Amino acid sequence: MIVRSFAPAKVNLTLHVTGQRADGYHLLDSLVAFADVGDRLRLEPAEATRLKLTGPMAAGVPADASNLVLRAAGLYDLPVAITLDKHLPLAAGIGGGSSDAAATLLAMAELTGSPLPAGATGLGADVPVCLMRQAARMRGIGEDVQPVTGLPDLHAVLANPGVAVPTPAVFRALSEKNGAPMPIQLPQWQDRRSAIDWIAGQRNDLETPAITRAPVIGEVLAALSTLPGARLARMSGSGATCFALFDTRAGADKAAEILATSQPGWWTTATTLR
Repeated sequence: MIVRSFAPAKVNLTLHVTGQRADGYHLLDSLVAFADVGDRLRLEPAEATRLKLTGPMAAGVPADASNLVLRAAGLYDLPVAITLDKHLPLAAGIGGGSSDAAATLLAMAELTGSPLPAGATGLGADVPVCLMRQAARMRGIGEDVQPVTGLPDLHAVLANPGVAVPTPAVFRALSEKNGAPMPIQLPQWQDRRSAIDWIAGQRNDLETPAITRAPVIGEVLAALSTLPGARLARMSGSGATCFALFDTRAGADKAAEILATSQPGWWTTATTLR
């Protein structure tokens, strides 16, 4: 039996840092959506578990036990051969590793007919929301995840300059760690335009410290914000991937073409977030 699983990019439309626990973990309040671009996995039973890496973004991805895909598969008592076709950049603020782990867990559950194991959510802070794979509000250190209904499809351009930004370093550079959360009750958006307007009034508190660590992120945001039809440009997660939102998919597609031409060294793609 062969199981194929899709690991979509996770985009933090908002990311408010609302506190820090005594153990050092930061508390977040984030509106998350998932793209129609991502990594692809293929799993089948084997005599011993092994991982093969393919795809345009496979360079630099570890194939040893540190890879979350192998750690996720190891939570089940079934050796498997895994092919990870990597299309998302590494350490990019779009949950690639966590989404890969979540996709592996779902595939293993299908292969074995077993529920998700108890240790699944301990693989990483983004794994619980990546298991949901739909628009969601993520709070705490990532363990409090609630689905968000009524968020319109959002057409976007994602761009990454090819610079890995270590998440711990970005959090250490954050000066204000007790920001205001999003409203307790999220609005009922009437349409895509009203959703974008609301998102624009929120924040990613990690954007400024990430730019301090990697100034090229500021260049990415500037380039996105000047694309025709761009309504909002913001960084996702702890960077370096940034996104711009558009009113139409055709507008996002055209903008992605323009950016890819002007910045051929960047990873650039149009997508729809849901």
